[in-house]
Amino acid sequence: MKKKTGVKPSMSVMQNRKVLEQTFFARPAVKVARELLGKHLVRRIGKTELAAMITEVEAYVGPHDLACHARFGRTPRTEVMYGAAGHWYVYLCYGIHWMLNVVTDAEDWPAAVLVRAAGEFIGPGKLTKGLKIGQRLNTLPATPSTGLWVEDRGIRVPRIQVERTPRIGIDYAGEWKHELFRFVLNA
Repeated sequence: MKKKTGVKPSMSVMQNRKVLEQTFFARPAVKVARELLGKHLVRRIGKTELAAMITEVEAYVGPHDLACHARFGRTPRTEVMYGAAGHWYVYLCYGIHWMLNVVTDAEDWPAAVLVRAAGEFIGPGKLTKGLKIGQRLNTLPATPSTGLWVEDRGIRVPRIQVERTPRIGIDYAGEWKHELFRFVLNA
């Protein structure tokens, strides 16, 4: 299988591939977001496997978060956010780009983490286009059986390499636009 990553891991890292399970995602979105930095988003398309280290994410923490899609309540679009953690929430933004989120927290609490960048794919639209991620993956679990999952390959990200900033493109969210829920891995 062809491997493509955002970093050149050592052989020991390649042998240390642990698929993240639902329990990893079943925690508060801000905690999951920070800990996703350095993990690998893995996509299987046919016999090809692509992997890219996650370098930028944003947390959306529930119906009270005015930047979160759940601010309008339970809708057909957001139903997946109210389900079990560790499922993909994929939606179309501006009718152009698919956005990849993973559901977090407890069931019936709509929270998720948007994956904004991984490896060479900088920007959430470029990420989904590059990894051929679309609506078909919406509501599916983040497991190898679905062709899209997250792995821990043993990379530890020191706190000094993480920049915490406000989220991008949410000026409509009132006071919530200032929350430091965006995490960026700096080299």
